[in-house]
Amino acid sequence: MENIDFSGVAMLKNQEVWSMAKGFADRSNERPNALGTRFGIASGCKIFTAVAVCQLVEQGKLSFEDRLPKLFPETFPDFDVTIHQLLTHTSGIPDYFDEEAMDDFEEIWAKHPMYLMQSAADFVPLFKDEPMKFAPGERFQYNNAGFIVLGLIVEKTTGQAFTDFVEENIFARAGMANSGYFRLDRLPKEAAFGYIEEENSWRTNQYAIPVKGGADGGAFVTAGDMAAFWERLMDFTLLSKEMTKTLLSPHVAIDAHAYGYGVWISRSEEAVVKYHVTGYDPGVSFHSGYYPDAQTVLTVLSNKGEGAADVMKLIEDAALNGRSEKLQKG
Repeated sequence: MENIDFSGVAMLKNQEVWSMAKGFADRSNERPNALGTRFGIASGCKIFTAVAVCQLVEQGKLSFEDRLPKLFPETFPDFDVTIHQLLTHTSGIPDYFDEEAMDDFEEIWAKHPMYLMQSAADFVPLFKDEPMKFAPGERFQYNNAGFIVLGLIVEKTTGQAFTDFVEENIFARAGMANSGYFRLDRLPKEAAFGYIEEENSWRTNQYAIPVKGGADGGAFVTAGDMAAFWERLMDFTLLSKEMTKTLLSPHVAIDAHAYGYGVWISRSEEAVVKYHVTGYDPGVSFHSGYYPDAQTVLTVLSNKGEGAADVMKLIEDAALNGRSEKLQKG
């Protein structure tokens, strides 16, 4: 972790807890990262959106086969896709940030200032009039706009702001007391600033990502809260056993991996090795996984644009592949 100049927190939890924090949450004031520091997790919170939708399906308020033109006939009349396809990135709707065609997330805000992007509805003009990318269900293509639409569906169904619904029905129920969708210009105490490295310098990511997170990404969590989320998901506090199975089923195969609803699935000879979520933004890198055989949660949060994946692999190799008895016990 020293060699890669890691800045963030790593936590491994099974019967006991092993954790480590490095770097600064606030470089200007030299406030160090700590186990309780809140970090932005970018797309890592797509699983929260998926859980929210699954909760509404359980309540009979939605169906996975509901179609977008029926839900939003005026806004999306030509996007004849299902909620299932949105959840699995197989809808083919246009994206506001097409990761196959664009590599600089900050480019978007040149024409659409990031400080105006405060809700799901604010993103709709960026993609609603663009053509479909491919026929619905034809293939997998990671799609942020699809999850923006899911956020709009949650809002229309519940009459609540998406972020309020998630904070009440997921964060509160899971005991995630330190997590939330915080504005970048109004961060609470113990939150880490995201940092973008430049030649011989750095800057925060305040002008590089939307001012407030939502259905496609941008929540802030702690390592302990992320462990609590996985535990409450797996003990059926957030969803029924049947619906949890639906969320975690491999709906789409992608090379050696699979994708459920808002969650990546790693398999070995058809057995699930890990359920995991990831997130990357300028000034953010995040990985968190649940390992069913060991009933273990590993989370790595970083307030830099890289580092989380490397630390995740280091700890997996040491703690979960038997290379370190000390880590394996903790």
